[in-house]
Amino acid sequence: MALNINRIYTRSGDKGLTSLASGERVPKHHPRLESYGTSDELCCLVGRLRTQLAQGATEKCRATTEEMLATIQDRLFDLGTMLATPLGKEWPGMPAVNQADVDQLETWIDLLNADLAPLTSFVLPGGSFLNCDAHLARAVCRRLERVLCGLGELDIEVSPLALAWVNRLSDLLFVLSRWYAWQEGIPEYLWSQRKGS
Repeated sequence: MALNINRIYTRSGDKGLTSLASGERVPKHHPRLESYGTSDELCCLVGRLRTQLAQGATEKCRATTEEMLATIQDRLFDLGTMLATPLGKEWPGMPAVNQADVDQLETWIDLLNADLAPLTSFVLPGGSFLNCDAHLARAVCRRLERVLCGLGELDIEVSPLALAWVNRLSDLLFVLSRWYAWQEGIPEYLWSQRKGS
């Protein structure tokens, strides 16, 4: 897909409409836009994690997760293309997530989780910026998943692979938050359950 963007404003959205990848004009509050807008928000948070890695994380954190995070950002852009394209309007060579991408996330989850002690409590975000931001990315990823499920209820079809990939990504981000805390030697914040009255 050739890109040549040399003009930032087009004025074509000044009346609250925008174009899907198919060319169809829809309101900017259309649920499909909410889906790829949330995917974009998540991509920003993953970029924040990559930036933290580059600016002061341990060598092990960088070596183990930089490529993961870069790949996730690329796949989030692919997902955005899928979400901006109504089913049946795809084109040859269109960027998209696939089963190999789901499998890759599972491999990374297993790799990171193998280092971690089993959970004996619910964990809360905190302890380090990497931990917090991975949790924040996880929470936004879960919101993206809810938005995608909501599209189905509005008869806007979403690829089952897109749903599976987003579900697995939220699992990876949770494990990543724990792995960063472990790697940095920082105790995780644990939920202190209050007894009911």
